[in-house]
Amino acid sequence: MGKGGNQGDGAPEREAPLPTFRWEEIQQHNLRSDQWLVIDRRVYDVTRWSRRHPGGHRVLRHYAGEDATDAFRAFHPDLSFVRKFMKPLLVGELAPEEPSQDRGKSSQITEDFRALRKAAEDMNLFKSNHLFFLLLLAHIIAMESLAWFTVFYFGNGWIPTVITAFVLATSQAQAGWLQHDYGHLSVYKKSMWNHIVHKFIIGHLKGASANWWNHRHFQHHAKPNIFHKDPDVNMLHVFVLGERQPVEYGKKKLKYLPYNHQHEYFFLIGPPLLIPMYFQYQIIMTMIVRKDWVDLAWAFSYYARFFLTYIPFYGVLGTILFLNFIRFLESHWFVWVTQMNHIVMEIDREPYRDWLSSQLAATCNVEQSFFNDWFSGHLNFQIEHQ
Repeated sequence: MGKGGNQGDGAPEREAPLPTFRWEEIQQHNLRSDQWLVIDRRVYDVTRWSRRHPGGHRVLRHYAGEDATDAFRAFHPDLSFVRKFMKPLLVGELAPEEPSQDRGKSSQITEDFRALRKAAEDMNLFKSNHLFFLLLLAHIIAMESLAWFTVFYFGNGWIPTVITAFVLATSQAQAGWLQHDYGHLSVYKKSMWNHIVHKFIIGHLKGASANWWNHRHFQHHAKPNIFHKDPDVNMLHVFVLGERQPVEYGKKKLKYLPYNHQHEYFFLIGPPLLIPMYFQYQIIMTMIVRKDWVDLAWAFSYYARFFLTYIPFYGVLGTILFLNFIRFLESHWFVWVTQMNHIVMEIDREPYRDWLSSQLAATCNVEQSFFNDWFSGHLNFQIEHQ
């Protein structure tokens, strides 16, 4: 009798053994048209799935041909739910003699990091204080109300207008730090509630797109400070960053701008134009091109509220100028904080680090105090590269 001949009708069927692969073969599947990932030593073909991936197709492409276990765990709070979608994508597993980490990544650091993360979870260090986030939202709404009251009571003269603009720029910056935590799905246990509040804050309070932010920010965390993978260091040939890129541009004699003077023109075009020009254009075009009507509706609700509030005081043209002045102020704040927290000299092509090392390489410490935490969203930046 052949194998399995003695099994009764009610005996469970044995699953066929999975094919095994070596890292050399897996690393070859790193193309746009051929993408494999390794998660917990299992190999998945995500080529067709990548276009339907809620976090965007680019973040999957950034890990094609690599072990993505820690990134996968960091991005998905409900692992049991996500694994249901992974079963059809499974094509095999790592050969028994193959290490869990690829390209010489440190297995010891990875094991230590996972043990540390597990200890932090057991100590409830990732448990959010809902009252804390409610108070943050309340103080943003209070500033919005104070801004309107200032113009309503004192009129639209220069002094009340400037004061109102600074108050609104402050509320916009604080809304930016707050939406960050909801975008990370780190406030509520259910992802749905995080998504709803995220869309309200970034859409109705800021006039931006939650999906646009997620797609950019997920890439940043997937491969922080890696050229062509981290949008935060993609400066479109306007600035050269880190230690390596200036050398490359020098050897190739690429001179889109006088880079030897970029420390002088940075503050003339960087902070003033990032939010009012570049981000706003990119956000609106992204929503239209991707037909993201939900985010567009949230953003429209912000503009409708803002113009209905301030047109009676400044008229249409004056309100447009007023809005851009607020964003001009916020842009300086935002650039200062992100430069201080994230942009470091170690910016490279692809060093293939383990997850912990890659996150630490893109995180700079700021002296902790109540003001620094409020001004820079420092608590957010401390815990986001976890």
